[in-house]
Amino acid sequence: MASCSGCGPGYRSPLDAMKGPREEIVYLPCIYRNTDILKPDYLATVDVDPKSPTYCQVIHRLPMPNLRDELHHSGWNACSSCFGDASKKRNRLILPSLISSRVYVIDVGTNPRAPQMHKMVEPVDLYWKCNLANPHTSHCLANGQIMISCLGDPAGNGKGGFILLDGETFEVVGNFEHPGESAPFGYDFWYQPRHNVMISTEWGAPKALADGFNPAHVKEGHYGSSLHVWDWTTHRKLQTIDLGEEGAVPLEVRFLHDPSATEGYVGCALQSTVFRFYKTPKGDWAAEKVIGIPSKKVEGWVLPEMPGLITDILISLDDRFLYFSNWLHGDIRQYDITDRRNPRLVGQVFLGGSIVSDGPVKVLEDPENQPQPPPRIIQGRRIYGAPQMLQLSLDGRRLYVTTSLYSAWDKQFYPDMVKAGSVMMQMDVNTVDGGLSLNENFLVDFGKEPDGPVLAHELRYPGGDCTSDIWI
Repeated sequence: MASCSGCGPGYRSPLDAMKGPREEIVYLPCIYRNTDILKPDYLATVDVDPKSPTYCQVIHRLPMPNLRDELHHSGWNACSSCFGDASKKRNRLILPSLISSRVYVIDVGTNPRAPQMHKMVEPVDLYWKCNLANPHTSHCLANGQIMISCLGDPAGNGKGGFILLDGETFEVVGNFEHPGESAPFGYDFWYQPRHNVMISTEWGAPKALADGFNPAHVKEGHYGSSLHVWDWTTHRKLQTIDLGEEGAVPLEVRFLHDPSATEGYVGCALQSTVFRFYKTPKGDWAAEKVIGIPSKKVEGWVLPEMPGLITDILISLDDRFLYFSNWLHGDIRQYDITDRRNPRLVGQVFLGGSIVSDGPVKVLEDPENQPQPPPRIIQGRRIYGAPQMLQLSLDGRRLYVTTSLYSAWDKQFYPDMVKAGSVMMQMDVNTVDGGLSLNENFLVDFGKEPDGPVLAHELRYPGGDCTSDIWI
């Protein structure tokens, strides 16, 4: 196991990465949605060094030159998969726009604390060269290219394909998949060259997502429920694994970090389940449900039952702990996955959500017999919304969380968060026995941004991440 010689301190393995220096800054895409005046999205640089005088503050903002982008996820131009090529440096952040289909390439190498625009890839390049739109997940590849998954075609229909960018010029090279072999829907992906495999997931058709979540769209077939298995060398789609109703809307997919492992996990939003996928003795791939969060019977909500809605998952670099967020219930959970088929709950914290005790929703029946949590207040600031995007420090001791999912869904489920702005919080992690506790001294309040409240989404560390680095 090895990593890129230019990516951070030259980590030799996931376990060595855990011994690296503590993160000092993070990057988060931010969007304005609580205003009648259109404003460009921007990339925020946040100081997370507790010894710094600007701790928990946004120290730089890089506005985008366009409107209506919906900055969402991001990735690196180089990561652990580029080991052995000294010319590769982790100095460009790839920033796709979920709505406009534009891709920004940000220079974070010249001055990490004040990123600059390096290049824009216009939507027309994705449309004409790849017949794809709505880019989502970006991963660097060992050959120097960058691959970005897409949700649909230019007309807003579901289409799970992948664009390839040149790693030096950032020009669109073409599609990863062969003609006629795209998946019905797209979202996330993770590859593992040692086993010649890539696995991708499905969200929904962009035109169905645009105005919020409509349960009828699930019945009408506008949301996915499958994993897709791809031959990494030939780019052929080999297999589709239908997860069924329990696996509807499979979002974030994570292989174990150990490159010799032939298994991983995927979080499925709609029924709040986690499936383990694995390679069978026959050489194909299968999946089994290993975690299920029961829905709560409620009144005062749009439906009589409220799912947890698992929206993000991640695995610690030592492959010991799995974390995920229940965006509707409002909790983060930590599982010991030492026994891969039988995850064991070892940590849980509620941070807002839709069932807070002073809110309009009353829980009538909870199979887990948990009391309705009180509202969460940090440093006098009430937390609206709920845990959504997660990022774990490389040493596994700090779990960072933000509360925004996607602006159309934010407006639908958490309008108070849109008005007040999202927040970034931090959990302290017990890495010995498991356990989570809120760091009351940490809060980044994006409601206090100079031009008004914003929604901050996924975060990245300059030294690499446990959700983006792939060891080969």
